[in-house]
Amino acid sequence: MNDHRRTKIVATIGPATRSTAMMAELIEAGVDVFRFNFSHGTRSDHVENVAMARAAAERIGTEVGILGDLPGPKLRLDEVEGGIVGLRPGSEITLTTDDVLGTPERLSVSYDALPSAVSAGSEIYIADGRIRLRVLECGDDEVRCTVEVGGRVASHQGVNLPGAAVTLPAAGRTDLEWVDFAIEQEIDLLAISFVRRAEDVAAVERRVRTAGADIPVIVKIEKPEAADHAEEIIKAVTAGVMIARGDLGIELPIEQVPKLQRRLLALAGRFSRPSITATQMLASMVGSPRPTRAEVSDVAGAIYQGTDAVMLSEETAVGQYPLEAVRVMDRIARETEPDLPYGDWVFHRVLAESADVANSVARAAVASTYTIGDLAAIVVPTRSGRTARLVSAHRPRVPVLAISPRLATVRRLNLLFGVRCAIADDWVGLTALLDDCARIAKQAGVAKSGELIAVTAGLPSQELGTNLFEVHRVP
Repeated sequence: MNDHRRTKIVATIGPATRSTAMMAELIEAGVDVFRFNFSHGTRSDHVENVAMARAAAERIGTEVGILGDLPGPKLRLDEVEGGIVGLRPGSEITLTTDDVLGTPERLSVSYDALPSAVSAGSEIYIADGRIRLRVLECGDDEVRCTVEVGGRVASHQGVNLPGAAVTLPAAGRTDLEWVDFAIEQEIDLLAISFVRRAEDVAAVERRVRTAGADIPVIVKIEKPEAADHAEEIIKAVTAGVMIARGDLGIELPIEQVPKLQRRLLALAGRFSRPSITATQMLASMVGSPRPTRAEVSDVAGAIYQGTDAVMLSEETAVGQYPLEAVRVMDRIARETEPDLPYGDWVFHRVLAESADVANSVARAAVASTYTIGDLAAIVVPTRSGRTARLVSAHRPRVPVLAISPRLATVRRLNLLFGVRCAIADDWVGLTALLDDCARIAKQAGVAKSGELIAVTAGLPSQELGTNLFEVHRVP
């Protein structure tokens, strides 16, 4: 009854997995949310991706969330000759802001202020830090470098300038066009890059509201400035936080990343925000059917620290073993979850505020699973998903079944730790609500006839948020 995995798995879709059949297999292997990286692929590509994801979920008979990852103003290479070129260690290379086809001697970078952002002696990283250049001198529109760590680079790969003050908005015109696309395609969640302060999210949220939509916006913590302002950012954005460890490991001394990850996950828990731990979790599985022991420990460590979800990037986008990577994630989570400190988290994970009725009721519902012996599950009727988020944040040891009349809410809740989702008709009264909760809990397999369930919800007439808690016996 309680063997359902609680940690959620996010998988990035790319050339290795871009078909309805493969997406269906990924769902069966354990994927809860598909990530579409808008930095790669055209709009028509992603229209097809959305259609294939929905068709795959229908084939399996479930719902899957779709996360659209905005490109952001991330510095990137322009087109390179043949799509990939090799940089030889010790060679010289010029980075230019001119629009030229990249070669091993000259690469075009999509950032006009590059020559003024760096100086002689600065480091420049390409391709998630795999390539390191050292600046020799800067001109008006180009930067001459030596290649310290070489390798292959591809068109549109990212460029990092550690320590440089990059004056770009978190969401530019191209990003807002992708927001419009996400609204048109009814994508469930959006992730915003290059956030440095809480106000950086405003343009995207405003664009969503102006269109009459309500897509939750997840903040990616990938810049040192975001790490410095993490508390204010996480408090301001209720939809959640993604810990983008790849960029953090380039922009910051790499030995600081584990401590920062732990701090960010603790802050997400403190303010009841969903969290995604991302980047290179099982990176060796891009080319190997087995992960390293260190990678397995890394995934388990994030779960022990309280992450809601773990994310696969290259492993499922371009890797040779995408299904095996998902299955490994699933096995690690199932093995780790029984050892989580559920009883301690109930009272100490989320910040307790005496005036916060909703959080107090959510905590009481979760605590009841320890004081009421045969309480089988917590059932959460919800329209927006807020009540389910608050209950999940307290990490109950029993299954949480969220039921909603809104399909969009059901799909979004796939990101929350321990929450299963079901669609239901809207309710006309409290009695009908409670009866439906018991019936659907039984249908979903989280409770049997005669067992008790806790029902917690928000009654709109009271304007208090989550304010209902009742124990109900399943008929």
